[in-house]
Amino acid sequence: MNNYIDQLNWRYATKKFDASKKVSTSDLELLKEAVQLSASSYGLQPYKILVVEDEKVKQQLREAGYGQSQFTDASHIFVFTHRTDFGEELVDSYISHAERIQEIEEGSLKDYEKVMKNSLMDLPQEAKSGWSARQAYLAIGNLLSAAAMFKIDACPMEGFDADAFDKILDLKDQNLHAVAVVAVGYRSEDDKHQYDKKVRRPQAELFETI
Repeated sequence: MNNYIDQLNWRYATKKFDASKKVSTSDLELLKEAVQLSASSYGLQPYKILVVEDEKVKQQLREAGYGQSQFTDASHIFVFTHRTDFGEELVDSYISHAERIQEIEEGSLKDYEKVMKNSLMDLPQEAKSGWSARQAYLAIGNLLSAAAMFKIDACPMEGFDADAFDKILDLKDQNLHAVAVVAVGYRSEDDKHQYDKKVRRPQAELFETI
């Protein structure tokens, strides 16, 4: 447990990556698995993550990301997108998948299916979009923690033109919208921010036992 806390203290939002260092295929698969295992409301995971490694696409993203060097210098860019709207197909596909994975009889999850549809289907489109975006942020947290455990640097980013990202990555036709980005790779030796003391609000301010 102490090692986990040590790694969280080690991580920081890396401002300057070493462009010569790449995350290995095996480590990349571990990061993807960590994201896959993220908690999500009802387990529905109403999002999609694009892992960008193509240098030309990364350059386009940098231009839409106000010139921030992380977009081109990081090894990979995880673009978290969320469903802007959905219907019963979101629940139906999950139920079908769950029955297959858990090897249970078709229709066994009818009650759970009904609960999910009653909770989500009547929401206005804006509320559906907000809910799905929040689920994506849960997955981002998993990615950041996993990267720290594997000594891979990461930088979560919201400073980009989301509509431009949607166009570059052809997201709109997929009913998806870019909500946040995590650049992953390895810190540059001359990134001075790695030596900064971590600043967080004290526990006495964050927590209250009642």
